[in-house]
Amino acid sequence: MNRSVPLTPWLVASRIGAGVLGGYAFTWGLIALGVGLLFAARMEFHDAEALGYIVGFIVYLLAFLWAFTAARVAHVWAVLVGGGALMTGAAWLVQRALLSA
Repeated sequence: MNRSVPLTPWLVASRIGAGVLGGYAFTWGLIALGVGLLFAARMEFHDAEALGYIVGFIVYLLAFLWAFTAARVAHVWAVLVGGGALMTGAAWLVQRALLSA
């Protein structure tokens, strides 16, 4: 493997952090948004919750693995944490709309 960037402890720790923390943030947002949208689409709450958790498990695994295969760790942080924050905000709006209806 030909790497242009040396493998430093900081780079390894950053990838581990991105995989664990960023993957968690992304998965949290996805599950919250998915459950809210499925419940808004008239699915039973517990069914929507179970489906969200099942999909979330697979997404977390993929996000964690992607953190170690991506070329740039900054891109991984931006996508996982930024995407998680956006989905969490969207989920908050969906849940707020459901409660006000």
